[in-house]
Amino acid sequence: MSPEASPAFIRAFFDPSVYSHPVGEVELIETHISWVLLAGEFAYKIKKPVDFGFLDFSTLDKRHYYCEEELRLNRRWAPSIYLEVLPITGTPQRPFLGGEGLPFEYALKMRRFPQEIRLDHLLNRGELGASHIDLLAKSLAHFHVALPAATVDSPYGSPERVLHPMEENFAQIRPLLRENEDKARMERLRFWSAEEAIRLRGELAERKQQGFIRECHGDLHLGNIVLLDGVPVPFDCIEFNDNLRWIDSVSDLAFTVMDLLDRKRPDFAQRLLNGWLEHTGDYQGLRLLRLYQVYRAMVRAKVAALRAAQAGHDAVSLEAMWTEYRGYISLAEQLSRPGTPLLLITCGLSGSGKTTLTQPLVEQAGAIRLRSDIERKRLFGLQALEKSGSAVNGGIYTTDASQRTYERLLELACQVIGAGYPVIVDATFLRRSQRDAFHDLASRLNVPFAILDFQAREETLRERIRRRQAANNDASEADMVVLEKQLANREPLSAPEQPYVIPVDSELADASRGMFSALRRKELFKQ
Repeated sequence: MSPEASPAFIRAFFDPSVYSHPVGEVELIETHISWVLLAGEFAYKIKKPVDFGFLDFSTLDKRHYYCEEELRLNRRWAPSIYLEVLPITGTPQRPFLGGEGLPFEYALKMRRFPQEIRLDHLLNRGELGASHIDLLAKSLAHFHVALPAATVDSPYGSPERVLHPMEENFAQIRPLLRENEDKARMERLRFWSAEEAIRLRGELAERKQQGFIRECHGDLHLGNIVLLDGVPVPFDCIEFNDNLRWIDSVSDLAFTVMDLLDRKRPDFAQRLLNGWLEHTGDYQGLRLLRLYQVYRAMVRAKVAALRAAQAGHDAVSLEAMWTEYRGYISLAEQLSRPGTPLLLITCGLSGSGKTTLTQPLVEQAGAIRLRSDIERKRLFGLQALEKSGSAVNGGIYTTDASQRTYERLLELACQVIGAGYPVIVDATFLRRSQRDAFHDLASRLNVPFAILDFQAREETLRERIRRRQAANNDASEADMVVLEKQLANREPLSAPEQPYVIPVDSELADASRGMFSALRRKELFKQ
């Protein structure tokens, strides 16, 4: 919609003299629920007087309240961006920001940032890297874990509350559709969502009981995350609907993961998901991830349809909006299909390249990786990079601690497979009993199984361990003493295990490619 089609008071804000600070050219960003005026060093967000059911800005009092809520909520994430709520006084022809008199509107004042540093723009320019994804995973995980949980007696997070916005999406989209095929596709997705919510009703109730319903962001797509001083910072969280914000933290993350998939970066999507899981340990939430990803795709589909339904678009813009809508529908259909779980375990000494070389497999096979170094520390209340101060056979590295670690990995692998995902268990697996336990799990769950046997020369292992210790940025605490113990006590892969073994020479430049080729030959990985 052009600025000329905006209300008079919005057009009045294109006059630089309206502002109390230096302003050159004023720019307008418009969504289906707000106008954002970019003026000098600041941005002013004004809510539209609309009522979409899930959102009601129809009165001035409501718009004022939700401006204050937006300030409160977003300062949790981005205090340097969100500054204050200002009354708009004067007249629509000559408005004043923060002036005396009776307000006829309100604006949220924010510190302006270049739109080019939003993550969606960075991704489009090829400037979003794996390190940014890792930082985002860490910051989102830490934020989600720190949030207070909804009380058990609150209405939020109940199966009915979870299903309501999903049903609302379909109800609000339905009247906007004209093509029969669009209607049929939407109806299939509506039926799938309802059936999936019924199937997962017990898990939904359990998540609330366990404290995973929190006051989250609610709208975590890439366009709502900005790179400030090299750190991804979310902004523009949902303030207008408590039920859309008091949600499962997995639902919050699902939006970002879905958005990366929509933007054809499944590698980043899987990297983000795995990083978040490693930081939170919330592998149980995977059972709900597909339901929430479909829901998030439908949210974006609804936004596209609502924008298309608003007046003032030319034919080209209208067609682009419906193309965007159908793109999200296609993604939702893809996400609703069941996964193909399998179980891969690594086998190799410290420094043999297990974590490094399984990372591409995680990203390309859509797998979930469980790292023994991280899960061992989690069992003892330690963060991944926190040093335990343990001796070789003491502290968190006793025989009992190792047994508990492998039992926990077995439990988590069962959860991941039960959720329908391939799983890679990244551990040394130097004892046959450890390997047999996971082979038995694969047989019991009737999923394919393989052992990735990582190999490297001893001098290479020692050099890698020295470099890792110097960098001090990995969960592993293995040193030369640990390596010597492993060399002395490892149990070689037995003849009955050989049909499941995929050798990986980690010193080869194309080790990852060779591993992928071997997995394809065994028909374990078809991409």
